[in-house]
Amino acid sequence: MKQRLLIGVMLAGAGVMACGAAAQMGRDGGPAEPVVLAAERAAAGAAAEAAGPMLPGPGGRIAAAALAGVLSQEAQKPAVPGGPAAAPAGAAGGAPAGGSGVVPPMTVPLNQLDSVLPPAPGGPAAADLPAPRPANMAPSAQNKPMEGEMTPELDEAVRRGLAALVEMQNDDGSFGGGRFNRNVAITALGGLALMADGHLPGRGQYGPNVERALRNVLDMSTEIGLITGDAGNGPMYGHGFATLFLGEVHGMTGGDDDSPLARRTHEALIRACRLIERTQNEEGGWRYNPVPNDADVSVTITQIMALRSARNAGIEVPKAVIDKAVEYVKKCQNPDGGFMYQTPAGISAWPRSAAGVASLYYAGIYEGDAVTKGLGYLMREAMPENRARSDTHYWYGMYYTSQSMYLAGGQSWETFWPQSRREMLRSQNARGVWNDPGIGQAYGTSMALIVLQMPKRYLPIFQK
Repeated sequence: MKQRLLIGVMLAGAGVMACGAAAQMGRDGGPAEPVVLAAERAAAGAAAEAAGPMLPGPGGRIAAAALAGVLSQEAQKPAVPGGPAAAPAGAAGGAPAGGSGVVPPMTVPLNQLDSVLPPAPGGPAAADLPAPRPANMAPSAQNKPMEGEMTPELDEAVRRGLAALVEMQNDDGSFGGGRFNRNVAITALGGLALMADGHLPGRGQYGPNVERALRNVLDMSTEIGLITGDAGNGPMYGHGFATLFLGEVHGMTGGDDDSPLARRTHEALIRACRLIERTQNEEGGWRYNPVPNDADVSVTITQIMALRSARNAGIEVPKAVIDKAVEYVKKCQNPDGGFMYQTPAGISAWPRSAAGVASLYYAGIYEGDAVTKGLGYLMREAMPENRARSDTHYWYGMYYTSQSMYLAGGQSWETFWPQSRREMLRSQNARGVWNDPGIGQAYGTSMALIVLQMPKRYLPIFQK
């Protein structure tokens, strides 16, 4: 991207990067609709101990709005629900003692961001990803399908859902509407939902739709590697999902396709992975913006999953990056087995706890106290009878809980899947759509279709 694009970068010193704003708190501790204002964001610090996931919000192109602290009319629009809510400075999980977390924003041209970031770490590649599963463990659902995983009712719901989803695709190939129009994360999820039924760029009934989504995401890939269409408030969320999408496309098509589109996908994927590696902070995690200053468990899982997908597709990933990420995730676990939003303290909530468990599995950690306690927490808190369908971050939680149970296999999957499948099928409307009240129908439908089609095992990330 040759034009001068502005990125608002919060360069934290003793404090932490402050993102989020005062918001109505959801039942699981996440906000309903955070409103991004730089002053509130600074006052909030990084608290948000009761935060959930956040996707990159709307707000014009990156040149018009700041990623972290540059105020513009666009940057004050609501972020995608699920980001951290503000908490008083000094609150548990907030700015550390001795640091207010208030750091003046620094505006850096995108073409100069390369000089701000550290180089990608060297060292041996994570050749052991995917790591072998211990022989004494029950096999995951990746390798041992459960009888009756797929039902005629599920097949019909998926058929209707796919047809509804492609009707939501925008003219430029993107997905997302309203406040989240042409959102790169929702576009990536829409493409993955179609690929989960076996459709690939140029192949299958919805192959053209996948290709259009892919081209849209590639158009959002910058020279530095950041994939972002909207400046929003959390570009690394969108970057993580977009990188996952590219990894899955490359993994399913890259070996036998030397077309210009395939080469472009491969090159964008490599750049995206290097950007992830360079923006990992000292703790081992990632946060909203492409600078290594802060971390939270929700953004971190998107980067771990993206790197796992890329590694599965043959892209080298430094082992040191994965090892540091595992250390960070483990530090975010509470004694009850759930996960806090950020260190050093915070409450557990099932959506982000599911993300925490999934991140351990995708990093090759299959056993140990962290996994055992995490699964125990999910069995208590994430089963349909133990939480409300109206939870603010329902689809985010289902996306990661389903993956955690699927990867755990055995009794965890056998208990979780029939109940949750039934619940999801009942929530589809007459038009074949699953709605997310905060983010919209394209997001809700994409998430539901990815989860419901996991047993098909088409996506490499759901294979051994």
